[in-house]
Amino acid sequence: MYLVDTSVWISYMRDKENDVTRRFAEISESGRPFGITGVIFQEVLQGASSPAKFDYLTEYLFSQTFYHPRYPIGTYQEAARMYFDCHRAGVTVRSAVDCLIARVAIEHDLVLLHDDRDFEKMAEVVDGLVLA
Repeated sequence: MYLVDTSVWISYMRDKENDVTRRFAEISESGRPFGITGVIFQEVLQGASSPAKFDYLTEYLFSQTFYHPRYPIGTYQEAARMYFDCHRAGVTVRSAVDCLIARVAIEHDLVLLHDDRDFEKMAEVVDGLVLA
């Protein structure tokens, strides 16, 4: 199962042709399960180009599987630990939100499909983060 990061959705919506968007199209068309988090939902909607696109995306994304933090406070603590550990290892993670997304992927044993180099660097430090 896959967790599809905001970076993939944005590239896909902009008709950007690359390995990641082709992989996402393949996953989607083959019926393989994938999902998003609440924060991915928010970020994708924030990038809508018009009210009509916002409404379309809302309806489409509502039909997807949502993965939520498993632990009300612990997930956020572990995401902060990931950020902290990366920083101590000399890895700059530009967004704390990326740590939360990665943490949710780890908690649900999901493969994180992304188009964001921060996840590649994070995976060098964080155990259990599986990337596609």
